[in-house]
Amino acid sequence: MALTATNLEGTLPLIAKGKVRDIYSIDDSTLLFVATDRISAYDVIMKNGIPDKGKLLTQISKFWFSILGDVCPNHLITCDISSLPESVQTYKDQLQDRSMLVRKYKILPIEAIVRGYLTGSAWKEYKKTGTVHGIKIRAGMQESEAFDTPIYTPSTKADLGDHDENIHPDEAVKIVGEENAKKIADLALKLYIKAKDYAATRGIIIADTKFEFGVDESGNIVLVDEVLTPDSSRFWRADAYAVGTGQDSYDKQFLRNWLTSSGLAYKDDVEMPADIAIKTKDKYVEAFEQLTGSRWTN
Repeated sequence: MALTATNLEGTLPLIAKGKVRDIYSIDDSTLLFVATDRISAYDVIMKNGIPDKGKLLTQISKFWFSILGDVCPNHLITCDISSLPESVQTYKDQLQDRSMLVRKYKILPIEAIVRGYLTGSAWKEYKKTGTVHGIKIRAGMQESEAFDTPIYTPSTKADLGDHDENIHPDEAVKIVGEENAKKIADLALKLYIKAKDYAATRGIIIADTKFEFGVDESGNIVLVDEVLTPDSSRFWRADAYAVGTGQDSYDKQFLRNWLTSSGLAYKDDVEMPADIAIKTKDKYVEAFEQLTGSRWTN
């Protein structure tokens, strides 16, 4: 059964509820992130969830935080719920394998998207204008073709219920300042390239991904939220990759495709059929196992 909401019955204050995560306050400097089984597509949350999705997201993020730690510090303290206050242990059934104890930072209000391949909204824009996020791209590219070098294409970070907006990197400067904008762009590209190179050894192409960052009291940039999961990235099968068409995908593009073909994209109150939910979970499990080399046993 999918866990689409958590309830700690006043033990910890719920301070935010995102598209996927419920965020609780532990103290002034520490938060508890609980990844539910909610799933969103086209910035709309589905009525029903994907069983174990939150656990898969948490374990994939934990894996990547470990790999990328030498590129950028991150907010993760532990995924071991035995480190939580004793009063919270009562809710182990809600928290086990889907919780992260994290440091609290000031969040920078942009999403740092890095694109290695021309797909999704970037492909749609390119066909119309020859640009991606307003950046001029060389002529003659095909769908799913690799850019000559990965490009940084930020977006606004919308409030729940609103839609993120693709912006030119110059607009990010206006939002977070020149120094932070440059640091974010540089770190996002370094993180993507290291992850892309690792994933290639596991038979996966990371077509694009988004990172979120915070800043500590000394002005240092810190990687926060989830990282390189099927929710925040497009994962393609390397052995099936072909330029000029859409790709066989490990991520929630499968759900997006169903919504589009059913005329339900951007619609509220959509309930996924059971077979779509199970097939979507299978994509997440396959991504976890392919990336980590571990078997999913939940």
